[in-house]
Amino acid sequence: MNKPVFGLLLGAALGALDGLTSWFTPEVRAGLMGIVIGSTFKGLVAGLLIGLFAKRVQSLWLVVGFGLLVAMFFAFLVANMQGKYYFEIMLPGSLVGAITGFATQKYIPGSKQTV
Repeated sequence: MNKPVFGLLLGAALGALDGLTSWFTPEVRAGLMGIVIGSTFKGLVAGLLIGLFAKRVQSLWLVVGFGLLVAMFFAFLVANMQGKYYFEIMLPGSLVGAITGFATQKYIPGSKQTV
């Protein structure tokens, strides 16, 4: 499996888990399904971008940083549309990007990683 496909799949899976964390905010429980679908799509797009970046860059920490920033950007866009819950949206969203970047670069062969 190549890095973009792995990033896409992992980003989607972690995005779904990210969306499920909204259950801990009682005010948004009524829209849980929409949040999970949106977070999955956000993770899918971010994961694809992270995988494409990981395919070109050799440094583990650059890919983790890129993943963190890309996911944080998408999470900020979602939080900005809501006008609130910035911390609750951006923290797990950013972690999804960092984890996706780490796993994509570290566990999928195709290039030598440098620290």
